[in-house]
Order: sequence, then structure tokens, then C-alpha cells
Amino acid sequence: MTRAKLYYIIEHGEEGGPWGIVYDTIMLLAITASIIPLMFVENHPAFHIIELVTVTLFIIDYILRWMTEDYRSGKGKKAFATYPITFWAIIDLLSILPALSILSKGFKIFRVTRLLKVLRLFKFFRYTDQVQMLWNVIKKERRVLMSVLCIAIFYVFLTALIMFNAEPHVNPVTGATTFGDFFDALYWSTVTLTTVGYGDLTPVTDIGRVVSMLSSLFGVAVIALPSGVITASYLEELRKRKNKNNHEEGEHV
Repeated sequence: MTRAKLYYIIEHGEEGGPWGIVYDTIMLLAITASIIPLMFVENHPAFHIIELVTVTLFIIDYILRWMTEDYRSGKGKKAFATYPITFWAIIDLLSILPALSILSKGFKIFRVTRLLKVLRLFKFFRYTDQVQMLWNVIKKERRVLMSVLCIAIFYVFLTALIMFNAEPHVNPVTGATTFGDFFDALYWSTVTLTTVGYGDLTPVTDIGRVVSMLSSLFGVAVIALPSGVITASYLEELRKRKNKNNHEEGEHV
């Protein structure tokens, strides 16, 4: 099998033919299986086998993608040197590293990196068209989304600062600690802005309650704005993909 054919199989899924579909299916099953042990506290013997099998597949996938990187990037031989520092290569590598504690007792440092296995979920992005389409939408609207994020961060910091200085650090009625430090104020401001409001931290002064009401109202607007942008852009992306598929079907006919 040529490297060009291998590239289409691992990168283009259905366009890579039946083997491309098989490859994507195997990798999706491997990613799903590798996450299962994280749902349990106990370490069953079967989990050791699952980890060995799935990580072996991840390593093979990493090597194959490295071998065909020149086709994907179009940078020639230079692509082989730059591939390890690309985003997906780093995600793949971080997904493999926790298994080193299983393969060798000398890699004890990676036993504390259990959470790195959660990064394997990001590998779903590569094998799912719908997620890739959503990712394209986010990249397309990144300037608008970053603007909204900056506004939200500024408002969170501002309301936290006001609340931390306006509210008593100890509830005068119950004597319980409320806004004991600035992190408490940031936590309260964030959950209020997102209109969640857990209620574990509540203002007791009039100015604090006014700020809380304004923060909740502003939070509705902040959440609604990016939702509308993403929805509109996602529908546009769907139309483009549908038109592309219709055009390709017309050419085949």
C-alpha cells in the first residue's frame, strides 16, 4: 500500500473508501474503550488489557499520521520535523503518555497524570464530521467569540471586585464566612453571570443584591449572543456541505 493511499484512509474517512470507514470505526471504538476505566474507582484486571490494546492503536495511529504528514500539510519533507509540535500531534502524544506507567515501572511520574486520559475525548474531533464542522464554525467566528469572551471576563472581574468590597466577609446574621477571599467573589460572579446561581454564596447588602440582579440579566445576553452566532454559522456550514455533496453527486451522474 502506498503512502498516498494510506493518507486517504486515515485522514478522509468515507472518501478513503471502505478501509477508511473501517479505520475511523476502529479508532472511535478505541477512544471510547480507553475512557471506560475513568468511570470506575476500582482498577479491574480487564482495564489493564483495554489500556494496552487502545494505547497500541493510538501509537500506530500516531506513527501513520507522522509518516503521511507531508500529504496533509503539503510542506514536503519539512512536515516530518514540524509534525510533533502540531496541535493534534500533541493531543495524541498526551493521550499516550499515561500508559507509560503501565509499560514500565520507571515512569511513576505519569501515574499522577490520570486526567491526561480525558484528553483522548478530543480525538473524537478528528473522526466525527459533525464535530469537525462545529470546530470549523468556531474557527470561522473566533473573533466574535473572543470579543464576547473578553467582555464576559471583564464583567466577571468587575462584579467580583465590587462584591468583594461591598459585602461583609462574614454573614452578620449567621456568622458564616461568605466572601472570605477574592476567589470566592470570582466564583460567585462566574456562576451568577452564567445564570446558574448555586446559592452557596449570596449577597446580604442592598448594593450586592443590585449587582447580583444586573449580573444575571447581563449573563442572559452574554450567553445568547455567541449561541446565535454559532447557530447561524453552523446552518451556513450545513448548506455549503449539502451543496458540495449535491455538486459531487451531479458530477458522478
